[in-house]
Amino acid sequence: MIQKEEKIKWLKRFRTISFIEGISFLVLLFIAMPLKYTMDLPMAVTVVGWIHGALFMIYIYVIFPTAYKLKWNFSKTFLGLICSILPFGPFIFDRNLKKEEKQMAEL
Repeated sequence: MIQKEEKIKWLKRFRTISFIEGISFLVLLFIAMPLKYTMDLPMAVTVVGWIHGALFMIYIYVIFPTAYKLKWNFSKTFLGLICSILPFGPFIFDRNLKKEEKQMAEL
């Protein structure tokens, strides 16, 4: 059985990665893309897109062991995957994770 402290550690790690990945997606959509198309600066999308792609891969790589350690059901794991491809999705999913972390800490 996994200990409460370890569960909280896994959840915090995932929430941090999710937050950073979500920020990178917003920067790509709302800063780099407009720079590319309004100011003819395609390098912004190249750089930010590469960074976001790497962070997205880390997110995908981390969600499955996190789901396993925290005993998430299929629906919650699938929701986490869907939220990763939607603007603001990681932040919405994080609200649920914050509640889960609070509940774990209270036990």
